[in-house]
Formats: sequence, C-alpha cells, structure tokens
Amino acid sequence: MRRRTIIAKAPFRLAGFTLIEIMVAVAVLVILIVFVAQLTNSATAITRVGTKHMDADTQARTVLDRLGFDIGRMIRRTDLDYYIKGPGSYTGHGNGHGWGKKLTGGQQGSDQCAFFASVPGYYPQSSGQGSISLIAYRINQNSTTSTAPYLQMERMAKGLLWNGVSNLTNQNAVYPIVFLPNTISGIPSWSAAVNDDNSGQSIDADYEVVGSQVFRFEYWYLLKSGILTDVPWDQAATPAHTWLNGWTDVQAIGVAIAVVDPGARALIPSTTLLDIASDLDDFKTAPGRGIGGQKKVGDIEYRWNTVLFGDPADLANTPGILNRGTTTAGSRVPREVMKSIRIYVRYFDLREQ
Repeated sequence: MRRRTIIAKAPFRLAGFTLIEIMVAVAVLVILIVFVAQLTNSATAITRVGTKHMDADTQARTVLDRLGFDIGRMIRRTDLDYYIKGPGSYTGHGNGHGWGKKLTGGQQGSDQCAFFASVPGYYPQSSGQGSISLIAYRINQNSTTSTAPYLQMERMAKGLLWNGVSNLTNQNAVYPIVFLPNTISGIPSWSAAVNDDNSGQSIDADYEVVGSQVFRFEYWYLLKSGILTDVPWDQAATPAHTWLNGWTDVQAIGVAIAVVDPGARALIPSTTLLDIASDLDDFKTAPGRGIGGQKKVGDIEYRWNTVLFGDPADLANTPGILNRGTTTAGSRVPREVMKSIRIYVRYFDLREQ
C-alpha cells in the first residue's frame, strides 16, 4: 500500500499595519502639516510686510522725486521772496509748524515751504502767462474742512504771469511773479501757501494731494561749510552772514518724511496720527549725535525711528501705544501697526542745479 505524506499548511495571514504603526504615522503627518502651515504663515506674513514696505517705498519715491524736481528748478535770486524756515522774515517754521514733541503750546505739525520755480502751473494758458509757478508744499492740517485731505502731503503749483502783465489787486487775480520788497505772504490769493490752520486762508483749490500716506514733513539745510542747520545761511562765517543772499551758502536741502501704509492708516484715528506726528522731533530741537551735540547726517532718521520703536517715553504725547509701556485712556495703536510707519530721508544738492 502506497503511503501519502500530508504536509500541513500554515494558516493564511493578511499583511497590514499595527495600531502603533498607524499612530506613529499619523503623528508624523500632523507634525509635517504643522511645519508646512508655519512656513506658509511665515511666508504670508513676510509677503504682506514686504508689500506694505513696497507701497510705502513707492509713495516716498514719488513724493521725493517730485519735490526734488521742483527744488532743482527753484529760481535762486537775491531779489525774490521765499517762504522757508529760518530766522527773521523766513517763517516757514512758524504758524504752528515744525517744533515736534509739542514743545510749544498747541503745536502739532510739520514744516511748510513756498518758492518760485521754472515749472508749469495750473492756470489756463494765456498770452501773458510765463513758465514760472509758485510752488508750495505742506501736510494738510485744516481739520475743520470736511473735504480736506487731512494729514496728507499736498503740493501747489500756481502758474504765474510775467511781472508787469497784470496789476489787479482783487483776491482772485492771476498775479505775476513778485520781487522784493513784495512778498509771497503779501498776495491775498496766495494765502494758503503760507497758512495751514483751520481758517479760510488755508484753503486753495490749486493744492493737490501728492502723498496720501505721508503725514510728517521736515526739512533743513546743509551748508557749504559742512554744517547742518535750520538757518539757510552761514552764521559762523567771518563776518557772520545774516540773510539768504540767493542761497549762496546752502549746498543741499535735507528732507525727511514719515509714511504709513494705507491699511495701517485705516486703523489709526486721525487724532492719534496727529499725536504721533507731533512726537517726531523737529530738526531744531532734536538732539545731535556729533561731537558736542553737533547735528550730523542721519540724526533725524535715527530720532524718528527711536520715537516710533525705541523708548516708550519718546511717545509721551500719544494717547496709547500697545506694548510700548503706555496704558492711558484713548485710542491705542498696536505695535504691529506702528511697524507700518517708515521714515525716508533725502538730500537735494543745489550745487548741481
């Protein structure tokens, strides 16, 4: 009889993962998802900040290029008037402007200037109109006018007639360029070029907004002697100079502006933005960092950034800045919103003009 050998087969088993393996895989997947999400959020934040900075950079470049173009074509003569900052009759530092940190009662504002330049204006062309315009720059602070572009940078360009073409004296007259002893402030229809308060003299339809994000404007002078000052002539000369004399002592005009991106501006009440603007030092009273406290290039930029992002005491007049150490009542500005404010400084060389 033939014998048969029976071989027992092992029972069939299905291949798969154990519960522990699945839990480890899920944990690793969660870690990867969290890591990727963090990278995405960081990239989004960086992109958002970069976009805000590009917006501010574009606005600042446009404003400074326009201002530089006008300064480059400014008419520099000894027989013309200029509305600029300086001692005596040069009162562009007055009218409640330019002192910073509220060092004088009620002051909350920026510098202002007006001068004649060889650029086109906005009056309709006529047979007697020349190529000269009255140019003026300011930060609009006429807060009582509902249509005013409050705390925005404005530029005026009034096209003028040649001197002698018109001798009208009414307020709506198209005036010619004026020579000393006549002054810019002496022409009634030019009152807004030298005023920026809540009066009717500050309103002029010839102003246009050139910097909707610019809320602070400051300028000063670099003399040919190397001195930085708010006086546009060399007081240290021998003998000391005492007047503008056609800008002969000035090598360059320094300009600083503060720009806030549109999204952040919507989060800052106008009263708080005005307080922030007034906390930014004026050139005259800002501490110098040179030997013996002498002013040097970069001081204003350093001081303004210190006020915005440094010692909380530098924002003593601002109602409240979150995470800056102040807890007073009123509108409070998050630190991240403050980061949306950027400072720009440029020098315009007069020697090349």
